[in-house]
Amino acid sequence: MKEPLVPVIPMSHTAHIRSHRKPRRSATSSIALRAGVAGGVLSMAAAGASASASAAEPVTQTIELPTLTADLSAQVAQSAAATQQAAANYELRAERDAAAAKAATEAKKDLAEAKKKAEAKKKAAEAARKAAAERANRSTERATLSASASTSTSVSAPASGSVATVIAFLKAQVGDAYVMGATGPNAWDCSSLVQAAYKQVGVDLPRVSQDQSMAGTDVSLSNLQVGDILYWGGKGSAYHVGVYIGDGQYLDAANPSKGVVIQDLSGYPADGAVRVL
Repeated sequence: MKEPLVPVIPMSHTAHIRSHRKPRRSATSSIALRAGVAGGVLSMAAAGASASASAAEPVTQTIELPTLTADLSAQVAQSAAATQQAAANYELRAERDAAAAKAATEAKKDLAEAKKKAEAKKKAAEAARKAAAERANRSTERATLSASASTSTSVSAPASGSVATVIAFLKAQVGDAYVMGATGPNAWDCSSLVQAAYKQVGVDLPRVSQDQSMAGTDVSLSNLQVGDILYWGGKGSAYHVGVYIGDGQYLDAANPSKGVVIQDLSGYPADGAVRVL
């Protein structure tokens, strides 16, 4: 039996050599590869954008942070200043309140003392008037008086009830204040004190020292009597007056530093004297 014939197909002379071409990839692999590449690129882009954003962030902080810090510092400073001012105001108010309370307490105390002193003076003046009235019914006394305005000695002089009243009133005012223009009862100037003293016995003297030096009868400083008005300066232009109380002494509202006092005539000799009683 004959073998079947096998057709012979002519082959190329290079058919026995392996092809140098790379095998073709499947479509699926190609798509996956392209997707991977695209994803990588996108990832790198995102990472780059993130890195750029991260790199830019400190710049933003560097610009804005000092501004915020300065504003906050200014607010803190303003708050501190306001707090300090409020504290100072409270302290000042407290000091003022304390000072006002202290002043009120002192004023109340001074008023009480003034009332007490005025009451004591009133009682003393009343007692002096009563004593003067009793002495007015007796015979007048004579005493030896000395005046040291010069080296001579004054002669004796009567001390009538009226003069005693004047002297008692004057002595009751010792310790009062000297205030220019004041007319009592707790402060005087020189002429208002003399005027008030003689008013106790019904003698109406002028208000000022110049006019008082012109009142009554002139007497020499070597012949002074208790109750004579002494003046310093010229007659009619005297700048100060007082009242002679005997034993070379006089009583006057001297000045703001001394007030109403008794002084030695030798220390401040008068320029003249007048007698109104």
